[in-house]
Amino acid sequence: MAKWACIGFLATATSKPDKQKINSELLKYLCGKSDQDIGNGMGKKVKKEPEPLPKDAFEPLAIESKNAVTVVLMLNSPEQEVLVKACEAIYRFAEKGDENSSSLVGLGAVEPLTHLISHQDKAVRRNAFMCLGVMASNNDVKRLLKKLNVITSIINKLSPEEDVVVHEYATLCLVSLSVDFTGKVQIYERGGLEPLLRLLSSPDPDVQKNSVECICNLVKDSSSRVAVRELNGLPLLLELLRSDFPVIQQLALRSLESMSTDGETRTRFREERGFRTLLEFLTTKEFSDLHSEALAVVSNCLEDVESVRLIQATGGLETLLQFVMTASLPDVQANAVRAICRLAQSGEVRKILHEQDVEKALVSLLAVEDDGVRTATCQAVAAMSQLVASRDTFRHLDGVRTIVQLLSCEGGDVRESAVHALSGLTDGNQLNAYAVCEAGGDERVTQLLQEGRPAVVPHAAAVLTNMASHEPLRTGLLAHGAVRALAELLRSTNHHVLSSVTRGVAELACDAEGRAELRNVGGLAPLVTLLRSDHAETRRKACWAVSVCANDEVTATEMCKLGALEALQEINYSANRMNKFSELALQKLLDSNLSVKYSLTGCLSYTDITTEVFYDPGQVKEGHRVPALEDIAKQAVNQHRAVIVVNGKPPYQTDAQSEDRQQDSPTETRTSSVTSSKGSSRTQSKLKGRGRREDEKQRDEEECPTPLEAPVEKPWTVPYDPSFLSLVREAVSSVLPLTDQAEMYAALAKLVCVAMGGPTDIAKQHDFQWELHTSELKVEVQSNIIPIGKIKKGTYYHRALLFKALADRIGVACTLVRGSYNRAWNEVLLTSTPTNKPTFYPQPKSYVVDLMHSPGSLLRCGTPAALEYQMI
Repeated sequence: MAKWACIGFLATATSKPDKQKINSELLKYLCGKSDQDIGNGMGKKVKKEPEPLPKDAFEPLAIESKNAVTVVLMLNSPEQEVLVKACEAIYRFAEKGDENSSSLVGLGAVEPLTHLISHQDKAVRRNAFMCLGVMASNNDVKRLLKKLNVITSIINKLSPEEDVVVHEYATLCLVSLSVDFTGKVQIYERGGLEPLLRLLSSPDPDVQKNSVECICNLVKDSSSRVAVRELNGLPLLLELLRSDFPVIQQLALRSLESMSTDGETRTRFREERGFRTLLEFLTTKEFSDLHSEALAVVSNCLEDVESVRLIQATGGLETLLQFVMTASLPDVQANAVRAICRLAQSGEVRKILHEQDVEKALVSLLAVEDDGVRTATCQAVAAMSQLVASRDTFRHLDGVRTIVQLLSCEGGDVRESAVHALSGLTDGNQLNAYAVCEAGGDERVTQLLQEGRPAVVPHAAAVLTNMASHEPLRTGLLAHGAVRALAELLRSTNHHVLSSVTRGVAELACDAEGRAELRNVGGLAPLVTLLRSDHAETRRKACWAVSVCANDEVTATEMCKLGALEALQEINYSANRMNKFSELALQKLLDSNLSVKYSLTGCLSYTDITTEVFYDPGQVKEGHRVPALEDIAKQAVNQHRAVIVVNGKPPYQTDAQSEDRQQDSPTETRTSSVTSSKGSSRTQSKLKGRGRREDEKQRDEEECPTPLEAPVEKPWTVPYDPSFLSLVREAVSSVLPLTDQAEMYAALAKLVCVAMGGPTDIAKQHDFQWELHTSELKVEVQSNIIPIGKIKKGTYYHRALLFKALADRIGVACTLVRGSYNRAWNEVLLTSTPTNKPTFYPQPKSYVVDLMHSPGSLLRCGTPAALEYQMI
């Protein structure tokens, strides 16, 4: 009955949906079957009729694709469900490997994905960002993203209302793009720092990690560092040090390390109590793996004096020393030592570190088998060496020898820092310089110079300079080729290198042996070239080196030939380029080359002593080069004024030793052009006698004809002047025995007057034909150079030159002054008769010596008689 009742109820139902529902329930009741049983055919099926679709509608189509090309095409579909599924498929494909990302680039998947990240549907945006975030690490994808200018769209999706997944993969995409410089610039210019800093406070750790990594890449650029500071990003970075994830802490520390290289950022860092946060971090053992990065930040901050004072006040100095003493990881040790090095830049802190025996810890770290630790330790030693007491302490701890051994390490940074440490240890410390030499450091430092590394050369040259300041060590440096190595480096274009090298040259050239070595290795030419350098410091150091090298006549003459004189004159003519060293160099150059000095200045003082060869080429105009005597000798005889030469060298005489050498070598040629025929015959007879004593075989060999050799041109020598040497001997015998100064001057003046043709009457000077006499001498000797002893008719400048030459050789002081119109004179100093007052010392007065008209008369300077003698 109940079943039929149900059928009746079914018949009374009017609406179609109700009838369908009732029919379904009724079938379950009548048949006692469930929905599953009915669906499996265990009862009568009641099929739901689908609603008919409009005529213009496309029937749904389920597609299963296994080809990436098809999925990429689906990215252009207008249907959201298709886009979501296509992005999911591409994400899974790209996640498998970088080569898949490259394939997707070739299929053109990147451009439609860049459009989809701005889609209205959140699911589409999220999945598109997931695709780009995974693919962005591929170089091809990065280049295409920058070309498509998509960075602005990515930054816009970092807003707070976006999904966390979008934030995660958008920041991941920016991390990949921020590696390149162009990507950094685009992110910075499009305002990407502000949203990135905001996301540092995101609750999602992946978003935090990606954001801080992107910031870490960006702050390597100075403009980004300034922006982060102005956007108050330092507190956010410091807060990340409390994160539960080490990778976030590490990235935050690396960001702070880059930020702390800026001075204003360090100031803000102190204001934000960053030191306290770092010290708390360093004292936490759980973070020991990150202590190296934290110490790097501390090391940067210690460049400021205020930071040094703050770390002293907060107890950070003890913490750093503890790390130096007890740290076991090389990176931690290296960064702790770098922090100590920064601290040691302060004089006050150096004393504190010295009191804490930091030298002992540093010496022990030199033995650590890690190049980073050794490099940092040597730099700290160099900083501590600014304290005199520390230099001695390092030597007592045998640190000098240990550092010298590091000069042989393979690591270039270790060698550089080691030689830097030695330059500080040997500065003004003689015992350390000797310790370096005893450990073989002089040879190793010279080898480093020969390598020529610009970063090493300045320190190596400084070590050699410090060692060369001690005379016993210079010989060893010269033996190891230090001068040759420095001479090669004088051709460098690095001004820092040149500044240190020229200083080393000046120190090694302070004695004759060093100057001779510099000449032999060709170091004078590049040194003189540096006088014309545009770099002020290089030019100044070159002037100093030239002033040292000009201490002997040979080197001074060589430098004059190379143009040093003209270069120094140009420097001293310029108010901007002139310096005290250029003035000193010019004066030294002239003092060592009196012929050039007299030609340029027209005056030789009482202290300018002419020795051996001196010549008077006449007055040379400023800016013109004074010709060398050898160059004048090569000129044909001309009508110009003769060049007067004073040659005080005795004639060449062979001594007993040279005669023995000639006997031992019968075929040896004679080297002197001044040999008498008598001496020549005597030499031949000796050779003949020697030949008789030789055995027959050797005699036969000697009698064999020898092939003719091409004649070798002999070097030009200054003509021998026996007449001048005779005058010198006469002055010694007649003038030196006199005790009164005035009598000595008078006697010497008379000797000169007699040698030069006797006195002349002022009114009849035109009858004294000295020009004709000198012209005849030029023809006689077939040269423009005339030895002064040959002149028998001499005028003012001849006699003044002879008086100066003789006076210098017998030790009588006088000057030589050039006037106009062939005038020249000598001035002498005489003191008046002393008074009875014991405290009164009369001042010496200057007198002009008359050599022409009244020989021996002393004319008080400034009187009419003296002026008449000096001028026409």
